[in-house]
Amino acid sequence: MKLHDPVAPDDALGDWRVRDEPWYAPVSDEITAFEAAHARGLPLMLKGPTGCGKTRFVEHMAWRLGLPLVTVACHEDLSAGDLIGRFLLDAGGTRWQDGPLTRAVRHGAICYLDELVEARADTTVLIHPLTDARRQLPLAATGELLHAHPDFRLVVSYNPGYHGVHKTLKASTRQRFTALEFGYPEAAREAAVVMHESGVDAATAQQLVTLAERTRRLAGDELDEGASTRMLIHAGLLVAEGRAPRAACLQAVAVPLTDDPEVGQALAAMVDACIA
Repeated sequence: MKLHDPVAPDDALGDWRVRDEPWYAPVSDEITAFEAAHARGLPLMLKGPTGCGKTRFVEHMAWRLGLPLVTVACHEDLSAGDLIGRFLLDAGGTRWQDGPLTRAVRHGAICYLDELVEARADTTVLIHPLTDARRQLPLAATGELLHAHPDFRLVVSYNPGYHGVHKTLKASTRQRFTALEFGYPEAAREAAVVMHESGVDAATAQQLVTLAERTRRLAGDELDEGASTRMLIHAGLLVAEGRAPRAACLQAVAVPLTDDPEVGQALAAMVDACIA
């Protein structure tokens, strides 16, 4: 069932329903894998580099399954209250307001925690009771033990390419999830994605992909990461808007990738070599 009907007045998650199909080009069997995890209520972890299509995939699956999608962009200051909720003071006194995770658990939605690795460890622990057979969320502030709605699903993503002590997930968290590996598509498929999403012609899309492949060879050395598919789409959109391809690539790819002047010069040279 796909939900495209008008929002009912009492629909607690009406604003989070995906009305129109998000375009997504499968790379492997990820749709089947997601559907299998969904059928058994299993939590799912998506691992892959920034801008490779993880978020679009979750949006597509929410539409495909007819489930609301509550997305939380995780960051180092994300607190338990940000996820679970808190008491608010208004003219009528104090009242409890559910956070995004609690709302998804209570009413039945996919809760997508994007870049979970960025969240504080004490916040990450909150999801543990939701990832096993208990499917519970204790709300210490209210004394409520919230049992997950049958339609609740937990999906998280992270980029294992980030290095450092604060950029890893504990094994105790990772092992609670089934997982899918994401990467950048092979060249022809990635060019097709860039064409579809930006509107550029095939030749321009292929040049953009060639540029990205060259930058990715520098990942872990001169660059933390190479150019993502998202960056290529941004460059294509600028070209479609009338920017010269070289200028578009500098603006959307080379300049955002680094603050190092020497590496920036090398990227500019790559742009000159790849873009007609």
